[in-house]
Amino acid sequence: MSVADSADLAPPPWFSTGSFVRAALVAVPGIVAAGGLAARLSGSTDANPWYQSLTLPVFQPPGPLFGIAWAILYTLIGVAVAMVWGTRDARGKPLAIGLFALGLAINLCWSPLFFKLHMISAALGIIIVMLLVALATSWAFARVNRLAAWLLLPYLAWLCFATALNIAILVLNPMADAMPIGL
Repeated sequence: MSVADSADLAPPPWFSTGSFVRAALVAVPGIVAAGGLAARLSGSTDANPWYQSLTLPVFQPPGPLFGIAWAILYTLIGVAVAMVWGTRDARGKPLAIGLFALGLAINLCWSPLFFKLHMISAALGIIIVMLLVALATSWAFARVNRLAAWLLLPYLAWLCFATALNIAILVLNPMADAMPIGL
């Protein structure tokens, strides 16, 4: 391999591998743990009697798939934010990190609304906002690090699927929604 070839493999000058690794060591476990804790505290498991009493759509995946999917998604999200966070002097980095933080906060609100408070329609509103913020975050990430934006694509796809699932559950179970009765 020539010197010219090895220069092509070098990371961009604004990307520091050490900064990325440090950021990933904080972001990935922190995001996975926060998501897992929010799910656990809100009762988003197969053992939730309210959820088990709902009429679920035919495209509802098996319960264990949700935990697996979210662990993978939170890991990808953590790596993506670490790539952005680990950059130095990148234009747009504060906006990208800010949108990410907003999106994560919104994400962590969905499970308690849906599973704990049984507010299916409010959860639908939250997931739509979550999807819009995730799209904006992906756009902002692309301005800092394109690979980080690409890593958000599975999350965006899952949010589209989860939105369809939320809509179907609301349509199939209008009386299960706590919003109309003010609870």
